[in-house]
Amino acid sequence: MNTIDKNVLSMLKKGIWLYFFLLIFEGALRKWFLPGLASPLLIIRDPLALWILFEVWRQGYLPSTPYLYLMIAIGSIGIVTAILFGHGNAFVALFGARILVIQFPLMFAIGVIFDKEDVLKMGRMLLLLSFPLAVLIAVQFYSPQSAWVNRGIGGDVEGSGFSGSMGFFRPSGTFSFTNGNSLFFQFVAAYVIYFWLNPETINRTVLILASIAVIMSVPLSISRTLFFSIVVTLFFAASGALFNSKYTGKIVVAGVAIFFSLLIVSQLEFFQTATEAFTDRFDTANTSEGGLEGVLGDRYLGGLIKAIKGSVEQSFFGLGIGMGTNVGSQLLTGKTTFLISEGEWGRVIGEMGAIMGLGVIFIRLGFCWEIFINGYRKMVTGDLLPWILLSFGLLVIPQGQWAQPTTLGFSILIGGLIISSFNERDDAEDLDDSYLKQTS
Repeated sequence: MNTIDKNVLSMLKKGIWLYFFLLIFEGALRKWFLPGLASPLLIIRDPLALWILFEVWRQGYLPSTPYLYLMIAIGSIGIVTAILFGHGNAFVALFGARILVIQFPLMFAIGVIFDKEDVLKMGRMLLLLSFPLAVLIAVQFYSPQSAWVNRGIGGDVEGSGFSGSMGFFRPSGTFSFTNGNSLFFQFVAAYVIYFWLNPETINRTVLILASIAVIMSVPLSISRTLFFSIVVTLFFAASGALFNSKYTGKIVVAGVAIFFSLLIVSQLEFFQTATEAFTDRFDTANTSEGGLEGVLGDRYLGGLIKAIKGSVEQSFFGLGIGMGTNVGSQLLTGKTTFLISEGEWGRVIGEMGAIMGLGVIFIRLGFCWEIFINGYRKMVTGDLLPWILLSFGLLVIPQGQWAQPTTLGFSILIGGLIISSFNERDDAEDLDDSYLKQTS
């Protein structure tokens, strides 16, 4: 059995950790510290991802999974068809294709390199970061958009906040846009709930502060998506506890701890004001979109139906890969707008046509089905880590807006971590016993 050189493995793991920190703090660099480099920093994670992929391939550990090779094939063909039959701009095509040929394969590289202990280490780091970032969004929430802490990309003095409610703006945290803030705390919430069910694996003070951070983030973010995601994670945790009686008592303890955390935070005036803004946004948006059923049905399930209906109006090869991204629209028209569709599935089909576009969608859905089944199998044996991480992954991998680099980054990272959570190695240097190598 071949083993990878421990120095190479160490470098690859450091590369994934660098990807993680760049994802969290890339927006801070683009807004506050290196605003003059805002444009090149947008794709700063791509060269890193390419290096990780190349090194894993060179070591002979890139898995032979059909999801990976089919996606690379579609992305490569998409470049050619975009230039010959679509928008005709090679730079736009390459920018769009990098999602499929660099970022998506990285998910599988992470799944080979990391193991379950690495996944837990990253979770602990997320919890350490969560409280300071919750304080940051509180400052942003109550500061005017002209304040330095709310500067936009490239140092834009108009601010990075997005329309919220009652005169308050949705804060962006350390991210380029507000969606990054919501995704970050969705990610944190999954780990917080897992660690409450396995408190012996985390420092109790860190866990309590992270729990408070998640509670604070919901009203401060003015994000219904974050709220719904946490509800989904709680559902996954509860379902896991039903299959494993040893977690029943821990669910009760976690519920009591969260209740008292909420009780403490709710006494603070800043939290009460944010809650009023969140509630107002929640009620207004739900009324306009038909309530919870309208929100979930139209945003999630309705997206595929609309995309398939729209596919009959597209040319066979679509309008060209990359055209539906903000960078693509800027290069093609000189302004940032949705040239194809704001919805992810509509964008994919609009860019590449019905056959390749649906191919990308079904690859994503097929991958999610596979990790769901394997996560379920782990869950019924008492291992809830993959199962609870799935609660976040199944929301962003199938239909996350991959045209937006931050959403793409979180999708790839959580996908890789879910795969890695299946790896329980006795020898960390042996990658042949990874979940992907066993199933390829």
